[in-house]
Amino acid sequence: MDLIGPGDMEHHFTDAKEAVSNLSLTGHWIDLGSGAGFPGFALAAYHPHLTVTMVESRQKRTTFLRQVMHQGQATNITIHCERSENIEGPFDGVISRAYKPPLDFLTDATRLTKVGGMAICMLGETGEFTIPAHWTLIDEKVYSLSSEHGRRKRWLLQRTA
Repeated sequence: MDLIGPGDMEHHFTDAKEAVSNLSLTGHWIDLGSGAGFPGFALAAYHPHLTVTMVESRQKRTTFLRQVMHQGQATNITIHCERSENIEGPFDGVISRAYKPPLDFLTDATRLTKVGGMAICMLGETGEFTIPAHWTLIDEKVYSLSSEHGRRKRWLLQRTA
C-alpha cells in the first residue's frame, strides 16, 4: 500500500518497540499521525492495560490501520480518521513518529494532555531542542536500529503546567 518508503521494514518495528518498551505508562494515550501504525500498535501491544487512540487523517492509511487492528484482535485501540486539530483531550499521554517537528508536536501535546500528562518524543540520535518550560525531561533512551539506519533517541517528557 506504499505506507512506508522502499527498503527494509525491520528498523520501523525496532524503532517503535524501543520507543515504548521499559516504560511505566498508565491511562489513555493518543498516537498522532499514525500512518502505518508506528508506534501506536507497539504502544498498545507492549502496554495492553492502556487504551490507545490512533489518529490518521488519510483514509487509505486509516483503512490499513483498521485491518491490522481487526486481524491482530487488538481490543485496546480505537482509530479515528480525522485531523489531529479536531481531536480533544485530555489524554494521559501523547506519542508520534515523524508527525511534526518536536516543538510543534509538544504544542499539540500541551493541548491534548492534562498537567502530569506525558509525551514521548522520537528523535534522531543527535536530535535535541530546548524543552518548553511547562515540560520536564523524565527519561532519555538512545538505541540502535541497524547498521544502515543508525541510532535513535526517545525522550519521555512530563507536562508540569
